[in-house]
Amino acid sequence: MPNIINEIKLDFKDVLLKPKRSTLRSRNDVNLFRSITFRNSKRTYEGIPVMASNMDTVGTFEMAKALSKHGLFTTIHKYYSLDQWKKFADENPDCLKNIACSSGMAAMDFEKLSEVLNAIPDISFICLDVANGYSQHFVEFVRKVRAAFPTHTIIAGNVVTGEMVEELILSGADIIKVGIGPGSVCTTRLKTGVGYPQLSAVIECADAAHGLQGHIISDGGCTCAGDVAKAFGAGADFVMAGGMFAGHDQCSGELIEKDGKKFKLFYGMSSSTAMEKHAGKVAEYRSSEGKTVEVPYRGDVEATVLDVLGGLRSACTYTGAGKLKELPRRATFIRCTQQLNTIYS
Repeated sequence: MPNIINEIKLDFKDVLLKPKRSTLRSRNDVNLFRSITFRNSKRTYEGIPVMASNMDTVGTFEMAKALSKHGLFTTIHKYYSLDQWKKFADENPDCLKNIACSSGMAAMDFEKLSEVLNAIPDISFICLDVANGYSQHFVEFVRKVRAAFPTHTIIAGNVVTGEMVEELILSGADIIKVGIGPGSVCTTRLKTGVGYPQLSAVIECADAAHGLQGHIISDGGCTCAGDVAKAFGAGADFVMAGGMFAGHDQCSGELIEKDGKKFKLFYGMSSSTAMEKHAGKVAEYRSSEGKTVEVPYRGDVEATVLDVLGGLRSACTYTGAGKLKELPRRATFIRCTQQLNTIYS
C-alpha cells in the first residue's frame, strides 16, 4: 500500500513572516555577513550567503566578479575549460574565496574537477550537482571526492528530506543543496510527479543538517527578495537563486530583440536546450526536465543585488534580527491565503 503524508507541507507563497518588536534603529544596523565553519573541511567561510546558481547562463565568471564585490557567492558552471579557469583566477584572485567549482559525477567530470583544483589551489569550494541526490552512486561519488580533497568544502545535492541530508553529510559533504522541482525553469514536478514544497523542505533539512553540525542551501523557488528572507528564516544557511539572477549583462547568451524589446535566454540544465548544447541531444532513456524561456533583459546585476540585500535587511528589521544569523530564531511564519494585492500587477 502506498503511504500518504497528511501533514500539510508549505511553499514560500503559503506564508508571511510575522513582524516583531525591534530595537534596531535602521536597516543599516543589520549585519548580513556570516562566519560559518564547516563540519568536514574545517574551513571557515565569511560573506553574505546568497548564491548564484551553477546554471550555465547564470553561474558565469562575469557574475562572480559582480557578486563578489558585495560579498555574495557564485557557483561556477562546469563547462569552462581549464585555460579559461586559469585566466579568470590570474585576473581575479580576490573572487576565489566566493566561488565554487561545479562537477557532475561522470568520470570526465571528476578528471576536470581535479585538474582545475590542482591548478588553482585557492579555490576551496566544490559543488557536486546532480538532479537526483538520492542515488547510492552519488553518495559513493561524494565519498570519493572527499577522499581526494580532504580540506575542500563540499556542496552536494539535490535532496529534500532529512535522512538523505544526514547520509550526505556523514559521507563527507559540508553543505547540502535542498530543492527538487521548485526552480522557475525546472519541470521535474510536471514530468515526474516528484518534489517537496520548498519551505517545509528547508525547515526539515536544516534541522537534520544542524544536528550534525552540517549546513544547507535552499536551492530554487525564490521569486523575490521576500522569498530569500523566508528561506533564511526557515533555517537555510545559504540561499541559491537562478531565475532572480537571469537576464542580466553578466549572464551568458546573446541579447535577443523582438518587437523593440530585449530578452536573454534562460533554461534549466535538464532542458533539451542544455542537453543539445552540451551533450548533442536528449538521451533516449530520459525526458527533458527543464524549460527554456526568454527573460526580459534587466541590465547590470548590481540593481538586483541591492534589491535583494535591501529586502533582507528590511526583513531582519521587521523581525528584530540584528544579524542574518539571528533571523531563524526571530522568525514566526503565518499561513496565509494571499500575500499580495495584485490589482495593479
